[in-house]
This record gives sequence, C-alpha cells and structure tokens, in this order.
Amino acid sequence: MPYTQLTIEDVLKNMKFQRDAKGEALIRSAYEMAEVAHRGQKRKAGEDYIQHPLHTALNLAKIGLGPRTISAGLLHDVPEDTQVTLEEVEKKFGKEVAAMVDGVTKLGRIKLRGTKEEMYLENLRKMFLAMAADIRVVLIKLADRLHNMETLEALPPEKRERIARETLDIFAPIANRLGIGEIKDRLEDLAFQHLDPEKFAYVSKISEEQQAQRKIHIRQIISELKKQLQKDGIRVEDIYGRSKHPYSLFQKLKRHDMDINKVYDLAGIRIIVAEVVNCYETLGVVHKMYRPLVGRIKDYISLPKPNGYQSIHTTIFGPKGKFLEIQIRTKKMDDEAEFGIAAHWIYAENRRSFRNFFRKKSVVPEQDLVWVKQLREWQTELGKDNQEFMEGLRIDFFKNHIFAFTPMGDIINLPEEATPIDFAYKVHSDIGDRAIGAKANGKMVPLDYRVQNGEVIEIITSREHKNPSRDWIRFVKTSAAKTHIRKFMKRDGMI
Repeated sequence: MPYTQLTIEDVLKNMKFQRDAKGEALIRSAYEMAEVAHRGQKRKAGEDYIQHPLHTALNLAKIGLGPRTISAGLLHDVPEDTQVTLEEVEKKFGKEVAAMVDGVTKLGRIKLRGTKEEMYLENLRKMFLAMAADIRVVLIKLADRLHNMETLEALPPEKRERIARETLDIFAPIANRLGIGEIKDRLEDLAFQHLDPEKFAYVSKISEEQQAQRKIHIRQIISELKKQLQKDGIRVEDIYGRSKHPYSLFQKLKRHDMDINKVYDLAGIRIIVAEVVNCYETLGVVHKMYRPLVGRIKDYISLPKPNGYQSIHTTIFGPKGKFLEIQIRTKKMDDEAEFGIAAHWIYAENRRSFRNFFRKKSVVPEQDLVWVKQLREWQTELGKDNQEFMEGLRIDFFKNHIFAFTPMGDIINLPEEATPIDFAYKVHSDIGDRAIGAKANGKMVPLDYRVQNGEVIEIITSREHKNPSRDWIRFVKTSAAKTHIRKFMKRDGMI
C-alpha cells in the first residue's frame, strides 16, 4: 500500500487557527529535532520513521490544536525511541511541551502482563488518568493511534487484530466521548475493516449502491432548499450531502435485522447556517417543503448530547418516498461536531496557558469539563477496584445517555436505565441522601423506576431522614450514587 509522504509544510497549511511567526517557528524547531533524532529509523511499512510524527502532527492540526500541542505530537516518540532525552526536550521547548511528551510516553508503557482484560483495564485507567490531568495528552494519543491504524497492514495478523480491537473498544469510544467525530469515525472504520473485512466490504458495497440511487434526489433537494432559503432571507453558510460511514451503518443494520430499508439516516443533507435562530427558521422551511416523518425530529441544540454535540435532525419523505435525514446547525456547532473538545483551542491555544485548564479562564467552557473532573475524583475514590472501574466506565461515560428535567426546568444528563435516585444524586448529594420518594411527570414512581428521556422528575425528600438506604446499591447505575451510598454503608459498618 502506498503511503502519503508528508512534509512539515503539509502540517502548517492544515492548521485551523491563524498562523503566526512564533507558533510556526516552534513547530519547525520541533520538527527539526524530531527529524534529526529519528534519522535512519524505519517503520514496519518501510517508510522513514519521521513520517509517523508528521502524520500525528497533521491529525492534530486538522482538529484545531495549536503550536505547543502540535510540537509535542512531533516529539512524542523522541525520548522513548531515540538518544534525545526528555530533559533536552524541556530545555529547548519548555515544561509544558515536555510534560505532554512525557504523558504520551507513559501512556505507551502498557506492560504485557496478566490477562487481556487486565491489560485492557490498565490501558483504560491510564487513558482516563491522563485525560483528567491534561486532556491534550489523550488528543495526541488519538492522533498517534489514527496513523498507526492507517499503517496497520505492515504488522502480523495477531498484532493487527489486537490493536484493532483495542482501538474499537478504547480509543474510538474516547474520541466519541470527547466529541471528535472526525477521528472517531475513521478509527471505527479502520478497526472494522481489520476485525471483519467481509462485513466491512458488504456494508461498504450496499452503502455505495444506496448512495448512487439517492445522489440525484439529494442534488434536487439541495437545489430546491437553496432557492427557498435564499427567498426567505436565511443566510446559508454551506449545504451538502452526507452519508453514514461503514461502521455506523453496520451498527444500525444490526439493530434492524440487517434490513437496509429500515435505516432512515443512511444518506442525508447537512445545512450550515449563520445563527442559532436560523436553525429553527430553516427547520420550518424544510417542513413546509417536505413532509416530516413523525417521531424523527430531534433537537440536540436545546438538549445537547453528553459529548456536547448540537444540531437539529429531522427525517423527511423525499422524492419517490425515500427517507432522507436533514441536519441543521451553525458553523460553530459543525466544528464542534467534527473536532469536539479540541474545537475550543482554535484561535485560542497560542494565547493562553493550559495551566488554567480547570479554572474559569480555560478556553474550554467549564460545563464541558465537568465529566473529566468527575473522572479524576472518581478514580481517586475507586483506587484499584478494576471491576467497579470498568462497570462505571461502561455506564457513566460510554453508555447512551438521556435527559430528564427538574421541576424548575433544569436539564439533568443521565445514562440509560438510570433511576430517580441517580437523578437525585446528580442534582445534589444532599437530595440523594434524603430522598424518600419520586414522581415522573407528576405521577408517583418507585425509586428503582427507569427514568425515560424527557421526563420531569421530582424528588420527595425528608427533613429528618438523612441516610441513603443500603438497598439502593442494588439498582442505582451511576458512580456518583454508588459512591455516596457506599460512604454511608462503610460508616455504619455494613461493608
């Protein structure tokens, strides 16, 4: 397989924020150190080793990271694989870049001991601890993993399968949780291609066939929408056709008995508008022109997904009765859908210190970091309880999420199958401790009731009763609820 040969110019021209002389000089200097340090080294595919850090840096540039992170991406293998030490990196590029390089190096040191599950858990634990300390380390690791996946053919079959499985189980879900759709989709497809090449080929083939059939309809609808939106005075930044990537389509097909006709969002149109108000105006135009499919309108602007994703989705009856999904969002929402948490550094990283990452001055909105901060606290409490750690990850961070409301209209984000007690602890620990009853949409429900998406949940509390019931531990789902309940159980000598 021919590999794309990059130069440092390819990295620089793909940067998302405005280039300046100081940032460019830093990146060129990092490249020069890496190129000299890796000179003579080859990858398994036969290419010069410097191509790997260049591809890693390119991936970081494409998702909007700035000079210091890109420089760390260029240098991430230098202390581990060359004669150049971390101290030399720090002396030339400063503590911040050196700390990122060191963080990536430590992430790579997964000792091949114990069972596969133990290795898997150790890898996850390291990834999440690194994320809680400096999220850029994990972004570099994702960029590094993406290029490793693109060159996986050079490795023996057993190693290919192990890396592909790890990518699908660990790296892609983390990219998704960080909202980086661009990397998540590519990681999933590359892993899918190696883990099940026959199904990958099958899904790719039927996807291409369906896309070919719908191209004419999509072009027709785009043309009609452009004219009407212009007529109504709605400023459109961009409008284009889009299709589901193979792994995502495969997951949908599995849920629908592999029946392609039951997948309504196989192909669609994305409309990028100027302002939030234009999103709703555009939705009105779309529904005026085409009949919407009942139950398929999703407002992720008012209720964003847990990873921050915002957009309006609607499915319409297109020409010849073909279903077509239309997504409507602003340019900022589109950037954040593709680049996730990394989008917050566009135009900002070169101006602010990352030491303020967990403070109000951070370039990343504080609400986007809540779950990362929770990880740090949660891991400290769990210690080495691997089973609890794994179960908590599945539920709190990787499971599908729903939204429920307080009686005052505040939005509470919960994993599927969460209970009123989970809801109570999400609102405030004191409310959870004193809960004695619950209502869903005004009706009394048991405390082990599964909260449904969009419900208004009211927690009934007691002034006297301030101890959670030990029975709750059997049905609560979130780590926050479990941690608080166990704290009381330990205090009372129950565990």
